[in-house]
Amino acid sequence: MKPARVAQGINPLRDEEDKRLPRIAGPCGLVLFGVTGDLARKKLMPAIYDLANRGLLPPGFSLIGFARRDWADQDFGKVVYEAVREHARTPFREDVWRNLAEGFRFVPGTFDDPAAYELLAETAAELDANRGTGGNYAFYLSIPPKFFSTVCENLERSGLSKKPKNAWRRVVIEKPFGHDLKSARELNDVVESVFPPDSVFRIDHYLGKETVQNLLALRFANQIFEPIWNSNYVDHVQITMAEDIGVGGRAGYYDGIGAARDVIQNHLLQLLALTAMEQPNNFDPQALRVEKSKILSAVRLPKNLGSSTARGQYAAGWQGSEQVAGFLEEDGIPADSATETYAAIKVEIATRRWAGVPYYLRAGKRLGKRVTEVAVVFKRAPQMPFTENETEELGQNAVVIRVQPDEGITLRFGSKVPATTSMEVRDVTMDFGYGSSFAESSPEAYERLILDVLLGDPPLFPRHEEVELSWQILDPIEKYWAKHGQPEQYESGGWGPHSADEMMRHDGRTWRMP
Repeated sequence: MKPARVAQGINPLRDEEDKRLPRIAGPCGLVLFGVTGDLARKKLMPAIYDLANRGLLPPGFSLIGFARRDWADQDFGKVVYEAVREHARTPFREDVWRNLAEGFRFVPGTFDDPAAYELLAETAAELDANRGTGGNYAFYLSIPPKFFSTVCENLERSGLSKKPKNAWRRVVIEKPFGHDLKSARELNDVVESVFPPDSVFRIDHYLGKETVQNLLALRFANQIFEPIWNSNYVDHVQITMAEDIGVGGRAGYYDGIGAARDVIQNHLLQLLALTAMEQPNNFDPQALRVEKSKILSAVRLPKNLGSSTARGQYAAGWQGSEQVAGFLEEDGIPADSATETYAAIKVEIATRRWAGVPYYLRAGKRLGKRVTEVAVVFKRAPQMPFTENETEELGQNAVVIRVQPDEGITLRFGSKVPATTSMEVRDVTMDFGYGSSFAESSPEAYERLILDVLLGDPPLFPRHEEVELSWQILDPIEKYWAKHGQPEQYESGGWGPHSADEMMRHDGRTWRMP
């Protein structure tokens, strides 16, 4: 007799395959503000094409560009085409492109022009009728933060933020979410007065990376790690985001913001929360947010911010074989700018699991290589049956989660050196790499996040509570730095200012060299 499921025409293997398939967005469109920016050209437009190429967008998906340009729809289509051909991850397919391009529209205007929003409303209505978008639109604000409020208020004034019956309207906001706690709260008040909280998606593209999400799998799907993921065994944690480039064309944006606001307040504190959080009851959005918020609210700063923080600016020097200018010599940067291009901070977490374990966070530009990683460094064995000479090349055990560019996990431990008569022990590593372990390639972070917006799936998006808790951590540091002169100069191509090394030496530790 056949099992009931098979007798009913249900194939359990097929069901399991279906669970693994990504969901496809329903009828919808995306309005992209700031289509002339680097983010739109290098990430957003290619991600939209790649989603379409993977069959994850509906046939009638529409993309409306909004910018201060005298473009026709065809001009906008050419801009998208060039971005896709240069930056898309998946092969170019003419049939996919042709169908996608039929839904391209362009609306010229400034962010504060009421007439432009009226034209935008007319364009959306036309697409509803001709492309079947169903009145469902996400408004992606890939624009400077100072315009967030203006755009949201005009979307409300024009009626675009009000969802039709049985439809949805959502807004996507790129970081930074304000420049301090006060401005973040003011921005949130404006945005959530126009869109309900569940319709506001705050993009942190790091949360869309497979390796960041794999932190949860590493911790909670494996019995070997979680029992030692605490202060009994962990000595400290280092979270690093290093870039080998300068500010480039972002000088106008970057000056006055700096490394701490640009990276630590969002990316690195989110990585800290995922590394330190307790296991949620499930992975529903609310359960994840509760556990992350508990950690962020438990973060404590040392009393002496002078010895537990460091900041610097890259100086002229050599980046590999290329001679590069210093930060103060970059176009658009004032000669007396106090904006840091490197920031390092030490924090502790006031929970039973993490009591006494310091977390060191650092981010910088013009450093030795491009790398983002979380290194959980364990305590040394309490007693060693080896001589000092036998262990002089032995460091501390560590689990290193590589977020980018070589996505994977490294386990560092000690092993006996072969072919020696003594018990000489030195560090060795075991590596897991996404590229070599899985046939499926990891989707680009913006692909995952844009699809989640269109699906209305919010687990990877921080709510305003997390944003405010992050600013509460960073604000005292920014205020301290504002009173203490210029950042220290550091050599391009190195690993930051001497004060950052001194901060670690003060604790008897050193920065890990990626």
